[in-house]
Amino acid sequence: MYPYHMPGHKRRAWGELPESMYSMDITEITDFDNLHDADGIIAKLQIQAAQMYHADESFYLINGSTAGILSAISCAVSQGGRILMSRNCHKSSYHGAYLRELGISYLYPSYHEKCGILEAISPKQVEKALEQTPDVQAVLIVTPTYEGRIADVEAIAEIVHAKGIPLIVDEAHGAHLGLAEGFAKNSCQCGADLVIHSVHKTLPSLTQTALLHVNGNLIDRDKLRRFLRIYQTSSPSYLLMGSIDNALHRIETQGADAFRSFKENCIQMMHRLSDCKNLRFLPMDGVHQDFGKLLISVRDTELTGKQLFDILRDRYHLELEMAAGDYALAMFTINDGTEAYTRMVQALLEVDKSVSKAAGFTERMPLLDRSIFDEVSGKTLWEAWDAPMEFVELQESVGRCAAEFVNLYPPGIPLLVPGELIREECYSEIKKAYEQGLTVQGLSVVEDVNGIQTIQIKVLQ
Repeated sequence: MYPYHMPGHKRRAWGELPESMYSMDITEITDFDNLHDADGIIAKLQIQAAQMYHADESFYLINGSTAGILSAISCAVSQGGRILMSRNCHKSSYHGAYLRELGISYLYPSYHEKCGILEAISPKQVEKALEQTPDVQAVLIVTPTYEGRIADVEAIAEIVHAKGIPLIVDEAHGAHLGLAEGFAKNSCQCGADLVIHSVHKTLPSLTQTALLHVNGNLIDRDKLRRFLRIYQTSSPSYLLMGSIDNALHRIETQGADAFRSFKENCIQMMHRLSDCKNLRFLPMDGVHQDFGKLLISVRDTELTGKQLFDILRDRYHLELEMAAGDYALAMFTINDGTEAYTRMVQALLEVDKSVSKAAGFTERMPLLDRSIFDEVSGKTLWEAWDAPMEFVELQESVGRCAAEFVNLYPPGIPLLVPGELIREECYSEIKKAYEQGLTVQGLSVVEDVNGIQTIQIKVLQ
């Protein structure tokens, strides 16, 4: 068939990209179905995905997990309603609350003192919060967390369902869960109503690919489809959909061996890293800490997470996922070969020998602590984000209310949400992150005529 239709490249190479890529980039032509009204091959693939993840129904996402989060929040909570969500949710969750003008009640994760990370939300935290906020229409948690901490979703789902409301799980970093023995169950298997998976994060699929699963009878499926059409492009990429199909098909046919090798490699790596004297690691047990998330803590050493990140990149040519003040994070998947584990172990053993304990180390105030971050302006997120604002120098922001999100990226978890009071501790943490060279979004660097730079932040007038 000659393509007298879109896309404009007409399946022929243009410029430097390979022709094979163009040849697969089609549109909704005859016999190739339509993502937004699937009744052919895409419908069949979505049914297969649902069976694989033990979901009632699954949807391909080509606008990433972001589209799934926005759609899930929008269909589960009415306009102007209230959602209970963990404070360490990705910024897309806050965008969903903003778009639907929602009130937000927060679940504040506990703090892992030894490594300086946030834990997963516990069932007791959810139960207590629901008792205090009876008007909540849905609960949203994230598991595994960006650092790999896994929540007890089964227990949380029982608590949430006892209130007659749905549980949404941002499981973007858990698309590999529940697909093989020895790995934690995925949240569909644990009873969650809406589950979002980033297929590209932990499985071999192209960037921007994801899945949204729905279960039970608490979710209006027609309403969910409406919001999927709103938040996803009307010209879905067949390259991206094809990569989801390719990844899931390979798992279905070769996944058992791939996951077995993956788990064994992670366990062997952790065993070898136990020789380190200064660097710390969270054990990958598959229950509390997800396989594939190597968290390297530099607490009590002379290094910062960013310095370790730079050493591994510049000296050993290892590009990690992210760096924070007290740790760095490396990710492994079923598509890593033995070289990935060997090089990482050799590098970390060498680094461990070259660093020493830090003198006079003091415990830092944890970010996202309830006593530091709170909605105190009297405005909801959506009211504060649209309210009159002004720029002030960062050091002058203490005591003012944020008018813009401030977050480290990655992971994209807001340190400040519009409407929250900027306390002294919060200012210190943001300033320290900036000085350590971490990517802090939501700040502006202004240079005067003399070349002197100042850091500014948006606050409510």
